[in-house]
Parts: sequence; C-alpha cells; structure tokens
Amino acid sequence: MKNKLLFVLAILGVLLGLFSAYIYGVRKKPLPPAFNPAQNPYVHGIYATGIVESYQSNGANINIFPEVPGTVTQILVREGAKVSQGTPLVLVDDSVQKATVAQQKAQAEAALSLLQQLKAQPRPENLRIAKAQVDAAVANLKTAQDSNDKVKKSYSLDPKSVSKDQLDGAENAFQVARANLCVAQKQYELTKAGAWVYDIQNQQHQYEALTKTYESGQALLAKYVLRAPADGMVMAVNAAVGTFASSVGTYNPYTQGYDPTIVMSLPQEFLAVRCFIDEILIPRMLPPADTNAQMQVRGTATRIPLTFDRIQPYTIPKTQLSNARTERVDVRVLPVLFRFTPPQDLNIYPGMLVDVYVESK
Repeated sequence: MKNKLLFVLAILGVLLGLFSAYIYGVRKKPLPPAFNPAQNPYVHGIYATGIVESYQSNGANINIFPEVPGTVTQILVREGAKVSQGTPLVLVDDSVQKATVAQQKAQAEAALSLLQQLKAQPRPENLRIAKAQVDAAVANLKTAQDSNDKVKKSYSLDPKSVSKDQLDGAENAFQVARANLCVAQKQYELTKAGAWVYDIQNQQHQYEALTKTYESGQALLAKYVLRAPADGMVMAVNAAVGTFASSVGTYNPYTQGYDPTIVMSLPQEFLAVRCFIDEILIPRMLPPADTNAQMQVRGTATRIPLTFDRIQPYTIPKTQLSNARTERVDVRVLPVLFRFTPPQDLNIYPGMLVDVYVESK
C-alpha cells in the first residue's frame, strides 16, 4: 500500500512539472508601448537633442546681471510681462551710494562756490579798504613831509634851534611815510587786480575733477536699477526681495549654482532650436543651403519643420543640459541653430528639450 502511494505521488509530481513547464514556456503577448517611439523621417538623418531658445541674431537669451552687488529691495515686473527698452525691472539697495553721491555733489558745489568767489574778485569792500589805506598813507606822508620841512627850515635859520637827532628823525619819518604809501599803493593794485589767474585755473581744474567724480557716482547709482536693455518679454525672475544679487547672478539653492537675475527674450514671431551634432557626425552634414530638419516635441506626435539659421563654428564639450557645470565627458559637439514658427495649438516655451532630426549625406 505504501509503495502504491509513493508511485502515485511521483506520477503527480511529474505531471505537475510538465504542466508548469508548459505554462512558463508560453510567450506572453507584449504590452503596447506607452508612446510611439520617435522615428527618423529621413532615409539618411542625424538625430540630436535640441533646446528651445528665444530667437535672436546672436547668443541665446538676454541674461541680465546687476553690475553692482547688493540686496534686492523691489521687483517691478512679473514673468511673462512685455517691457520696453529702459523699463526698470529690479531695484537693488542703493542707500550707501546715495549718501556718497550727495557728498560728492556737495564737494563739487563747494568747489564751484570758491571758483566763483575767485572770479568775482576784487570784492568791493576789500577794494574800498585798500583805497582807504592808500588815502591814510597819503595823509601820513603829507604830515611827515610838513614836519620834515619845518624842521629843515628851522635848522636853516638857526642850526642851534633843532638838534641833529630831531633833524634825522624828521627825515626818517618822512622816508617811512613815503615807503608806507608805496606799500599801500601796491596793495591797492594787488586787490584791484583780483585773483591770480593760476589760482583760478587750479580751482577750475579742481571743480571739474569733483564734477566728474560726482557724475561718475551718479552713473554708478543708476546701476542699482536693472533696466530692460531692449524691447522684449520677461521670461524668468530669479530673485526675490531680500535676495543678495551680484555680478555673477543670484544663488539657486536647487542647482547650487548662480542664475541670471533676469532672463529676457526679444519680441518675435519665431523661436529657435539649438541642437548639438556629435563631432563624428559633422562630416555627414549637408551644406547649409540644402539642410532640411524637423523637430518633435516630446510627449506628442507633432513634427515641426525647421529652417536653418546658422552654425556656431566652434565645437564644445558635450554636456548634459541639466547641469553643464559638472557633467562633462570627452565628446565634443557642434551647436547648430534652426528657427521655427510655434504652432497656435501647442504650448512651446524656451528651455524645452526636443528631438531634432537633420537630413544628412
């Protein structure tokens, strides 16, 4: 009985194994793809990853950095706003520079006042004083001369009536009075002549130098207001009130890098696509006049024809577009730019990654 049971169990095990082998050997029908994989529309074509940019004759987007560092005190625009050239975008704290400019203005005004004072000389009051001093010297000379004449006449009549000391003292007093009159006359002429021309020229140069310093301070003060360099649209504002902005941009805590404080695009009906052609595929490229290309927006089946715009004739290290600062490899690529008209029924924004297909040899 025991042997029969073992025999039955063995047969059941064999059958179970055969059944399991059959079940696991059956090929399962593959699931349909979540999206249709992109296909190159050209018989001979080059695939490249592209990034959408605002269209302009050179560069990519308009990246605006403050020329002077400081804390952002006010943001005057919103992302997506259309602005004209010269429109204020961001205000940076300028309290210290304002005080400096006020000081420079006061110094320039003080130098101007002194220059005007030199040019206005002689002052009438000073001239009247100098003239009075001349008149007083004339009167003193007349008194000394009369006294000297009297002493001399008395000596001529009776030499014993006047001592030798009196005679010499009267003569000396007369000579001193005459010298004082000469000094008073020279002082009057000096006062009447006004300021020395070299003093005026020196003060003129000081005033001009201080004026230039003041104008330089004003020009620097204007840098604390970030303005739109051209008509366009604000694409990104990478700062908030209280953020410290410098000439390298504002710190981004997510990428741990620095971004432009403001990113703008020019007003246009076109967008651009910058694609990167691998250096080993560059010889296969057609001449620019014969280049045909298409792009496919990821997540859609939309194909948009591209028009060749230009080649940036400088191969660069290939970078992963998410972080160009660190993820470098030993492959170089050639940037090629195309332009296209964005379709009305599809949202396409600068910064999007797209698939680009370029016809080749």
